[in-house]
Amino acid sequence: MASLVQPVHETETSSEMAQPQTLDGARVRTDFPILIHPAEPGRQSLIFLDSAASSQKPNVVIDALTAYYRDYNANIHRGVYHLSEVATTAFEDARKKIARFINAASPRECIFVRNTTEALNLVAQSWGRANLQPGDLVVFTEMEHHSNIVPWQMIAEERGARLAHVPITADGRLNLDRFDEILEEGPKLVAFTHVSNGLGTVNPAKEMIAKAHAAGAVVVLDGAQSTPHFAVDVQDLDCDFLSMSGHKMLGPMGAGVLYGKKSLLDAMPPYMGGGSMIRKVELGHTTWADVPAKFEAGTPSVGDSIGLGVAIDYLNELGMDRVWQHEQELGAYALDRMRELPGIVIYGPESAELRSGVVSFTLGDIHPHDVAAILDEQNIAVRAGHHCAQPLMRALGIVATTRASFYVYNTPEDVDRLVEGLYGVYRTMTGQPSPTMSSARVVPVSEKSDGDHAPCRAKWDAWNHTDEKQ
Repeated sequence: MASLVQPVHETETSSEMAQPQTLDGARVRTDFPILIHPAEPGRQSLIFLDSAASSQKPNVVIDALTAYYRDYNANIHRGVYHLSEVATTAFEDARKKIARFINAASPRECIFVRNTTEALNLVAQSWGRANLQPGDLVVFTEMEHHSNIVPWQMIAEERGARLAHVPITADGRLNLDRFDEILEEGPKLVAFTHVSNGLGTVNPAKEMIAKAHAAGAVVVLDGAQSTPHFAVDVQDLDCDFLSMSGHKMLGPMGAGVLYGKKSLLDAMPPYMGGGSMIRKVELGHTTWADVPAKFEAGTPSVGDSIGLGVAIDYLNELGMDRVWQHEQELGAYALDRMRELPGIVIYGPESAELRSGVVSFTLGDIHPHDVAAILDEQNIAVRAGHHCAQPLMRALGIVATTRASFYVYNTPEDVDRLVEGLYGVYRTMTGQPSPTMSSARVVPVSEKSDGDHAPCRAKWDAWNHTDEKQ
């Protein structure tokens, strides 16, 4: 079956020609200090399998962030002194790197935000408020992260617009026949994820965008799970908007990007008012600055944005085609190994070619939180819960999954550790002798409806309601 992700063919430089054909995850890992720290006494070395939530950061990004605060910390754009000019140049250079990374027509089409959630809310509140009318149709899918559902619900309620969703198929792909039927209703906006954070499904974005445009819709593509993992070309895709989260692609938390076609951005009103986004302020009226400044009110997260630019440099040095090949090979190996486990159900497409390096699963009647808690005893970090995708979980007929996600610093040996750990979880939770977490128990299906019976869920609830939380 053909892959949905096409390789990038660029003119090779001498350094690129010298790159090995495959990525060496073990070698890459040495660039990440948190992954090579000696383990605490009594614990094994860390296996980090939660990059779909947030990736780890290489030394070059940490050093860049430190250098900004140590050497040239200053506010940007309005200062005429040297430190401010240095910071401004570094900040705008990061914007240029991002534009090249996604092949935007201009850096002005790249707006710095905190994360994908803010990017999607910006489009909903700015474009949506200016363009949606009562009765207009907004479409999203059943596999979306909440950040690509809730903003559309909010603006639809405010504007009197209608909502429709594209369901998933039994194998965790979008029902494209139903998508075609919905497009016949002439939606005003279509929003969907490039890659599902809950399933790893890679959606046929270019095909869907072309169909949505033919139906007259503006298209918002959630790129939080695609831009870190394979080459994304916004001009080739022809998406109208694309969201990115820097913290998922080796960058600092606090820096994300909204890409938008300049013609759309120029026509949109500001999202927030304040400093930096104005051209002229009078007591009775204000005119706006040009994009991207119009959407970047106040002091931005300068150091984080610079760090994101350095993260992109690092990914470019690795080569995005090699990153994607590495993840697909790891994902295929993980699927093969994990299917050996008794009672396991793996959600999403069966073929590794149709999915990213995300494996979302349940293990018999064992609650996903218990699976994650026992794996943590072995210093294996995975995510458990609904992954901010409750409608997807309901469509799958479950409350939660355990999710392992692989990235550039993972190796086949990490997969082996995970599988060995899951065998240990199974032995522990079925009552056989085990050196880990003897208090854990099997949670009957009847008790899984609200997730309140898992040992680690009780620990979470106790923390979440403590008066000492700040």
